[in-house]
Amino acid sequence: MKKNLILALAMGLALNLAACGQTAANEAQTQAETQITVETETQAQTQTETQSEAETQTQTAEAAAQGEKPGQDRAGNSIQVPEQTDRIISLMPASTQILADLGLKDNIIAVDTQSPSYEDFSDDVLQFDMMEPDLEQLIASEPDVIFVSNLSSQGGEDIFASVREAGICVAEIPTSDTIEDVKLDVQFVADCVGKSAEGAALVDQMEEEIAAVKAIGDTITEKKTVLFEISPLPYLYSFGRGVYLNEMIELIGAQNVLADQEGWLSVTEESAVASNPDVILTNDNFSGVDAVEQILARPGWENVTAVANRQVYYIDNGASSLPNHHIVDALREMAKAVYPDEFAGLE
Repeated sequence: MKKNLILALAMGLALNLAACGQTAANEAQTQAETQITVETETQAQTQTETQSEAETQTQTAEAAAQGEKPGQDRAGNSIQVPEQTDRIISLMPASTQILADLGLKDNIIAVDTQSPSYEDFSDDVLQFDMMEPDLEQLIASEPDVIFVSNLSSQGGEDIFASVREAGICVAEIPTSDTIEDVKLDVQFVADCVGKSAEGAALVDQMEEEIAAVKAIGDTITEKKTVLFEISPLPYLYSFGRGVYLNEMIELIGAQNVLADQEGWLSVTEESAVASNPDVILTNDNFSGVDAVEQILARPGWENVTAVANRQVYYIDNGASSLPNHHIVDALREMAKAVYPDEFAGLE
């Protein structure tokens, strides 16, 4: 199931980005035909949108500081979060971890089937398939708020329409592409459950640890190349730019071998070998084998620099695959694996 979930995420995002790429190509052609006019209008629109986004974030922060609940979820849907959120359902492991770290584990009455892999729950906590949840049972559970990801709405269909119609707050959090968006996700969950100050503390801690890594990463001039496998052969998946994990590789002072591409990627074995990374990272903990030893023993990979030098390392799956404040744990692991000497003093 965990493998299917990761592949579904990777393929879903890849398809979305492919569609975006086609749209971008069409827009580029139009821009070429009316370059001066379009560039002027685009610059003005971008400035307006940036100002609007900044104003919205400021207003949201001010509202949270005053104890107000968010009026929109992270997908931009209008929501009305009740004042009391004593009964919470989390259908995404990332928000489940956030809630637990906010001290609200006892308020969680149901989770998705993957969340127990990252947090322990008693038998009386219900479990739902995040892709096909039992909507009648969800409604019957009488939650105050339900946190869901965009994986539950693949294809554009709002599968939670009946839940919303029943008067239950459904807060959607799409998979974030950037570290900045991950911070906003953490704060959003905290704001929804009346833990704004505690959420801000988690984000502040993230920023401190990221800054500590970046300060060292910025001093590294001889950048190592990295291939990060999120799914092994024969279904090799990784990522290019536009993914928070790529940002993390850059923060430690390294370079993603797939940075010339964008989004979550299906990678052929031939192209992976040809990329000849200095270091290979993997967070595979679901294939049933020792992921590092499996990579080191791959036929035809013996001349890849990372394999020849045994520079292959496992990075905690939960910390690296769940977009929440725990990504800084993975960031530290990545830093110490790729540059053990430079980051030796990093706590």
